[in-house]
Amino acid sequence: MNRRGERNGHRPLVVVAAVIERGGWVLVSQRRHDAGHAGRWEFPGGKREPGEGDAAALRRELREELGIEVRIGRVLWREEAGPLRLRFFACGYPAHQRPRAIESAQFRWVRRADLPRYEFPPADAGLVDALASGRLLGPRPR
Repeated sequence: MNRRGERNGHRPLVVVAAVIERGGWVLVSQRRHDAGHAGRWEFPGGKREPGEGDAAALRRELREELGIEVRIGRVLWREEAGPLRLRFFACGYPAHQRPRAIESAQFRWVRRADLPRYEFPPADAGLVDALASGRLLGPRPR
């Protein structure tokens, strides 16, 4: 791997996702049936475009997928899966907003403890376990 994080001349693909929690409930969305990992649940977000920072990419993805605006906090979790570099951010959610399934099949508010009952992509397994078990706690953005 070189200093830009490239392997074999290929740049890694950065994926950003939001962990949005309100009162012990976490917002997850289901991937559409025409997408990779079709039908699986995920923390909403997506691929960072060239020249885009993590926060800008996450804001754009959440507007496109669910029609919401959030406050982006700290990185909660990082994961590498092949060429993917996944970054999960704690995000604050204004209560007056209502998500809509625009680019996702559906969304749900799920209790932390129930997250393992949903089928997530394999790269999300560590985060799902840490959230469900209560090992990953911390300040949430307001």
